[in-house]
Amino acid sequence: MDDTDRQLIALLRDNARLPVVALAKKLRVARATVQNRIARLEADGTIVGYTVRLRPEAEAHRIRAIMSIAIEGHHAEAVRRQLRGHPNVVALHTTNGRWDLMAELRTDTLEMFDSVLTEIRSIEGIASTETSILLSTYKL
Repeated sequence: MDDTDRQLIALLRDNARLPVVALAKKLRVARATVQNRIARLEADGTIVGYTVRLRPEAEAHRIRAIMSIAIEGHHAEAVRRQLRGHPNVVALHTTNGRWDLMAELRTDTLEMFDSVLTEIRSIEGIASTETSILLSTYKL
């Protein structure tokens, strides 16, 4: 991956719907160059898909939170596997420091949120958690 690829990816992150001609103009390369680079980045698995970003208040899942998770012993893979399959866990990150994992949670109601917290906390291998509800988003 070179600087042009990184610039292309940055442009696509900002607006994946930009036409190839506009991308080529911004990168100062030929249209075919952009098409070939996108095709190569998709083929080699660098670009794995495209998505839509919504205003937080437009999403169905109104309750959003970040859960910090500490894992006991050697249960990390089993815990990650269960959390990856949980429908209310929308992102899962490993980290360093006090917490082993950070999970982004989304639910429709506070009652559902309470239920999700109980479910996750009962997963074998989870030692402790700390959860913060996200109130406002200023940058996606």
